[in-house]
Amino acid sequence: MFCQMYNGFIWLLVSGNIFLGSLLNGNRFYSSQSAKIRPVWGFYAHQQINRLAVFTLPADMMPFFKKYIGFLTDNAVNPDKRRYAVVGEAPRHFIDLDAYPDTSSVTLPRYYKEAAERYGADTLAIHGLVPWQIQLTKYQLTEAFRQRNVRRILRVAADLGHYIADANVPLHTTRNYNGQLTNQQGIHGFWESRLPELFSTEYDFLTGQAEYVYSPQKAAWRAVFRANTALDSVLRFEQTLTEEVGETRKYGFEERNGLTTKVYSADFSRKYHELLRGQVERQMRLSIKMVGDFWYTCWVDAGQPDLRPLATYQFTEDERKEDAEEKKIWLKRLFSARSEE
Repeated sequence: MFCQMYNGFIWLLVSGNIFLGSLLNGNRFYSSQSAKIRPVWGFYAHQQINRLAVFTLPADMMPFFKKYIGFLTDNAVNPDKRRYAVVGEAPRHFIDLDAYPDTSSVTLPRYYKEAAERYGADTLAIHGLVPWQIQLTKYQLTEAFRQRNVRRILRVAADLGHYIADANVPLHTTRNYNGQLTNQQGIHGFWESRLPELFSTEYDFLTGQAEYVYSPQKAAWRAVFRANTALDSVLRFEQTLTEEVGETRKYGFEERNGLTTKVYSADFSRKYHELLRGQVERQMRLSIKMVGDFWYTCWVDAGQPDLRPLATYQFTEDERKEDAEEKKIWLKRLFSARSEE
């Protein structure tokens, strides 16, 4: 157990520093397969969203999910780790709504097959797949519940929480995902990593009990469109504040894991956070509630299997080794990633 915790800490320590540097400096990375990698929700936010979603679940699901809350929390970041290692993973985290002349259901079909027939699979991959990925992962989790496959349930539930959280990030809905088109490079990591790390202890995360989602497909699309409506504020307020305080007061330096890192200053961050008037908190709350709703819906659609016997399941040594080896492969490929510039 101690070894497992230690390995997990080392992974977060190393990859967190690499991710943080890329977020703040605005670099995009390419894997050996040349898949474009975009900035992501911070590890901290993703993990908190999955963890807190557990507490929205009904009594019939709670014992099982509470037992494995550590797994669901720790593995909330797996899809981001895979972005550097798995072909086709990167587009699953975003959608460029502004890449399409019209996003009505007539021109941008809500079902993947119809959208691929209209635009082509390559075009969809270039501009992101997150609402379709949520639908696919929802189906996968429902099947895992039907099969009562504990390991599959946990892995897919953790992934589904990740994709849902990504869909609720405004900067995951635009081609200007890191402010690179408006001279605001680094804003992505600022909004979704720096602000939650600084201020989420002040947030109210009581969201109420999970509810059944009658149309997961519509819910996924509502999430990305709702997040997109907040995009104007995300960009405009940062630009206005930068003009007001100047570049020298915008940044500072902090010690992180023994490294001196350039970050958005605490004062600039606080002022920006106040201008947003609870926007980050709202999007995290929406993510938590939506994750709980989808987990619950998958369980109901699977016939509400009794999860109590599954709560006694213990991972085998082979399964632990397989998971550890898989993450080692991701880490190796992470180090093989190179900057675009």
